[in-house]
Amino acid sequence: MEAYLLDWANLLLRWLHVVTVVAWIGASVYFVWLDNHLLKPTDPGLKAKGVDGELWAVHGGGFYNPQKYMVAPANLPQQLHWFYWESYWTWMSGFALFTLLYLFNAESFLIDRQLHDWSSGAAVAAALGFLVAGWLVYDQICRRFGQRHLDGRVQIGNDGLVLGLIAVFVVIAAWAACQLFAGRAAFLIVGAMLATMMTANVFFWIIPGQKQVIADMRAGRPVDPLFGQRGKQRSVHNTYFTLPVLIAMLSNHYGMLYRQPQNWLVLVALMLVGVLVRTYFVKRHKGVNAWPLVLGALALLAGLIVWMAPRSHGSPSAAPRAAAAPTLAEVQAVVELRCLACHSGEAAQKGMRLDSAEALQVNARAVYQQAVLQKTMPLNNATQITEAERELLGRWVQSLRH
Repeated sequence: MEAYLLDWANLLLRWLHVVTVVAWIGASVYFVWLDNHLLKPTDPGLKAKGVDGELWAVHGGGFYNPQKYMVAPANLPQQLHWFYWESYWTWMSGFALFTLLYLFNAESFLIDRQLHDWSSGAAVAAALGFLVAGWLVYDQICRRFGQRHLDGRVQIGNDGLVLGLIAVFVVIAAWAACQLFAGRAAFLIVGAMLATMMTANVFFWIIPGQKQVIADMRAGRPVDPLFGQRGKQRSVHNTYFTLPVLIAMLSNHYGMLYRQPQNWLVLVALMLVGVLVRTYFVKRHKGVNAWPLVLGALALLAGLIVWMAPRSHGSPSAAPRAAAAPTLAEVQAVVELRCLACHSGEAAQKGMRLDSAEALQVNARAVYQQAVLQKTMPLNNATQITEAERELLGRWVQSLRH
């Protein structure tokens, strides 16, 4: 019953997380698109009101006319919509899911003792440390290298240097995570670190800065432009973090990625593809032909696919194909040694029992997908299944189809 309820908690938290991610990233992508499509108004009345850009759009049978004021209108409405709960709920639901799946099951999900032999408590502390340290280092990069003094005033700048330092830090973090944690967890932790930076940007800088500007305007005080500049800086960073976070979260479901000996390079390359694709869309919204970015992303993906492709050993031979199918007894011997610790009895993980001939027949396809093709099971290869044993399982499942 406990495993059953945990599966429901997993499903509902994952569902909530996906919904909030869609809401947050959807709003973020829309506003980036909107900013890059606004046109200078031609109506003298709009100019007199301080409208800096406007757009006419049609959607769902209605016409929309969003307008952007660089300086708030004289009569600022009391009711303003703030886009921040999407961000907060995305992080909270993601952290709850991370806690349920990884932190409460550190021995199974966080630790790969072939990589680093440590206690569950130390692994949990290190995983949380990645989230906290990631934000602190990133924030210091922005503060120390992303500001300059001009005419006695602090201004936000040095964008290229800041983004370059952030990229170097993310690469180092990806390498470190893949040395400390099981590959699947390492990919997720790096993605969660970037997601924490994004939400912290909203919580610590973007929203407080906007609220301070509004408070100063309503009180008749001078508005410091630094708040707007910093908010814009962090919003731009969030834009480029978006697709790397998504691929980090998705890629941990594919054993072919995180089981690579140089898995940190795989993760970095995939995140770079995300940055190139996001940059292409940002430039495209501005009317810039940026097809070389797409070609670069495709070339990088093609290189990854070729580099990671399974290598055949020796000359091709018909002998393996003609090999006799393993007997059920041989298969059960492998399953008993490598799988039954989690997949037997009423408490079998995910309800998948492999402790009888009938159960093996019913779940043969799942065994083939998880243990042979994707190699995601046994989890973190905790039971040390060999490639020969995976191949034996594969030949047995294939024999069932004939």
